[in-house]
Amino acid sequence: MILLNPAKLNRFYPDERSKEVMTKTIEFFENKGKNKLLEDFYGQEWYADFLEFVKENRIFATMCTPAGEGAEDCRWDTWRICGFAEILGFFGLQYWYTWQVSVLGLGPIWMSPNKKVRKHAAQALEDGGIFAFGLSEQHHGADIYSTDMVLTEDGDGWKANGRKYYIGNGNKAAINSTFGRFDGGDEYVFFAADSQHPKYNLIKNVVASQNYVSEYELQDYPVGEDDILHRGRDAWNAALNTVNIGKYNLGWASIGMCTHALYEAFTHAHNRVLYKMKVTDFSHVKQMFMDAHARLVAMKLFALRAADYMRVASSEDRRYLLYNPMCKMKVTTQGEEVINQMWDAIAAKGFEKDQYFSQAAIDIRALPKLEGTVHVNIALIVKFMPSFFFNPGEYPEVAQQSQAANDDFLFNQGGTKGLGQIQFHDYHKAFEGVNLPNVKEFLDQAEAFKDLLATDPPGPEQMRDVDFLLAGGEIFALVVYAQLVLENAKIYGVDDDLLDQIFDFMVRDMSKFALQLYSKPSSTAKQMECCQKIIRKSAHDPGRYARVWDKHILPLDGAYEMKA
Repeated sequence: MILLNPAKLNRFYPDERSKEVMTKTIEFFENKGKNKLLEDFYGQEWYADFLEFVKENRIFATMCTPAGEGAEDCRWDTWRICGFAEILGFFGLQYWYTWQVSVLGLGPIWMSPNKKVRKHAAQALEDGGIFAFGLSEQHHGADIYSTDMVLTEDGDGWKANGRKYYIGNGNKAAINSTFGRFDGGDEYVFFAADSQHPKYNLIKNVVASQNYVSEYELQDYPVGEDDILHRGRDAWNAALNTVNIGKYNLGWASIGMCTHALYEAFTHAHNRVLYKMKVTDFSHVKQMFMDAHARLVAMKLFALRAADYMRVASSEDRRYLLYNPMCKMKVTTQGEEVINQMWDAIAAKGFEKDQYFSQAAIDIRALPKLEGTVHVNIALIVKFMPSFFFNPGEYPEVAQQSQAANDDFLFNQGGTKGLGQIQFHDYHKAFEGVNLPNVKEFLDQAEAFKDLLATDPPGPEQMRDVDFLLAGGEIFALVVYAQLVLENAKIYGVDDDLLDQIFDFMVRDMSKFALQLYSKPSSTAKQMECCQKIIRKSAHDPGRYARVWDKHILPLDGAYEMKA
């Protein structure tokens, strides 16, 4: 079973400390109990108990300190980070969030040559500290071209003035990695700020949440040379490369939340009788849970496989720069779809305040909207589309990357240019030897889309039309998604019935996006003709459907229930 079950933690970890971190984290939440978890959520209680647990057990220190910067058990290990992020999401987005924001705040620090700040960060982690990523601003969002945080010369140093907005952990951060520019030019800078400094003015929490998502202002805040993390192009690269590392985790929060909600929702529906029938015996409800489960398994298969490519990344292999925003965009939007389908099945039960589902239904909306929303990430991934389809490269086969190792390259990614020149391995290889009806149907759809790009690619006006690009980008994203799902299905031994059921919804999704592209005002006659070839009906097999239901869905009943 690929889905997380905290009662039967069976994920492989190559060392005892990693397993200890996971089991202790689960024990913390189980001892807290669902009632208190939800009481704190709806009461918007600052999670001091969780942060005290983190401090006492050196959780963030172990997970967030690269090898060589701290104790022997410390390393930046994406394999175990995935498992940790999933567990935090499983029990509540708020706990994931304070860790996730710390990951972002640490990015510019671990990429910096500033040994003094790095040493301070390592000690702060050992002391249970959290961190912040002072990038966005109220009037500019994450448009870092337009930052209004300005450093003005003052003797041997500078005075920083400006406001930041929507900055998680800004109330308690041991170090707030703050982005700005030097006065009188466009040279960017990252510097370390202390949230407890008298010139650091904490204005407010801008959300109604357990999380403190701050607005803060620096007023003549003193910055010395030993506070500077990056200058110039290096500061720009540090911002984007930090996003590459940290925002990947958005997908794992979504996976964790959906998994917990699935256990709860299915157990409720399967044990509820209406009109002398189990709710799950109604055909439409059965389809809702079938799709929700298939989408969730696909989410996890993709995210795990994307992590493999992050761990083997190098200056010669930057394929992760496509798969990473796919986790931010595709996995999180699929999470919304999973919650929507289950919510339709359980109806009013999803609103009840003593159900984890009610929390997940609120929080699942946040993830696709963090880090630039879906359209920003699609605008990024379409840059890879020509190379992906028409200029594949040769790479060694990538095995599962579960080894206990520090992921050195993530803090040494280099420049952020040249995305269009990155090559990818041929997606056809993932389809080889998979003789399942819906997989073959999907490959035909992908080839029809490739034909559209070859015979009538989007013109200059269409490329400037974000609405048009969104529909085409969704189709491209599905092809990439399918490729990595297939690769990982082989690694994890996913049975043919479940795999074909996954591609059942993918064929339908591809048809939906093709119809959207067909319907755009600017689509050409040739493009519309190609879109018609993409629109297909998935292959339904009653026997396969029944086997998946019996083997994969029914065992969810009572499989996990959080302690009250």
